[in-house]
Amino acid sequence: MSSTTGAFIAGGIAACGAVTATHPFETVKIRMQLQGELQSKGAQPHHYRGPLHGVSVIVRNEGLRGIYRGIGCAYIYQVLLNGCRLGFYEPIRHALTTAIFKDGTTQSLGVNVFSGAVSGIMGAVAGSPFFLVKTRLQSYSPFLPVGTQHMYKNAWDGMRQIHAAEGVKGLYRGVGAAMVRTGFGSSVQLPTYFFAKRRLMRHLGMEEGTPLHLASSTASGFVVCVVMHPPDTIMSRMYNQNGNLYKGVFDCLAKTVRTEGFFAIYKGFLPHLARILPHTILTLTLAEQTNKLVKKVEDRFFTAATMKTV
Repeated sequence: MSSTTGAFIAGGIAACGAVTATHPFETVKIRMQLQGELQSKGAQPHHYRGPLHGVSVIVRNEGLRGIYRGIGCAYIYQVLLNGCRLGFYEPIRHALTTAIFKDGTTQSLGVNVFSGAVSGIMGAVAGSPFFLVKTRLQSYSPFLPVGTQHMYKNAWDGMRQIHAAEGVKGLYRGVGAAMVRTGFGSSVQLPTYFFAKRRLMRHLGMEEGTPLHLASSTASGFVVCVVMHPPDTIMSRMYNQNGNLYKGVFDCLAKTVRTEGFFAIYKGFLPHLARILPHTILTLTLAEQTNKLVKKVEDRFFTAATMKTV
């Protein structure tokens, strides 16, 4: 296992590789979550009907640029989020396990879930301003607009406009929802991944390697999507709102369910699943490989540096 810094770097690199492939489905997911916002069922538009339909509609009307809106912010957010999530998970888990069980190698589901949630929340707070601007860039469409439309030339212009109008507080609008969303997802992502990995090795005799990493990542991705999607919908709406349409997480949840019905919080679930499965698979599988690479680099340079000073 590489150091905390190494794991942070490895996690960030892996996540950037994953987001390049899955960003189009994230754009569709956000637009589906916002279409029909606070409108009764009979009055809701259906511009985007699913992952593939949504991608085809956006590419046809806006080109590749439209489907990849906000990709720069997505890279920065992923480095911060997954760097924290993959970099701090093991140190937090090891410290808590050592303090409670006196043995850092002990596996405790409760400790694993808590460590995943804490590391994820740290990443969500660090990356919240970038996710805010990313959401607003992705929701904008000159052809089939849904939700509030924000006229930003690019990510930097979005940051500048928000800061000028609302200050630093504006850049952290909706961070509470982001913490809930990421805490939910992170609390199950790594524990589910390692749980599936251990079970596959024990019961199916799988060995360390790409097939095991892919199977474990698939199980983890599905569970993450089911658990994380409702707060993800709330977060998208709170990030994209103009003014004070929603006072907080629970106000947004109540207004959404009351106006659109309970299943409104699962709008965009299929494109989310289409994004989260390959994203989780690529992130965790690449993380395994990048961790090994970073560790080799650390061993080579830091070991050499240590030997010179002895």
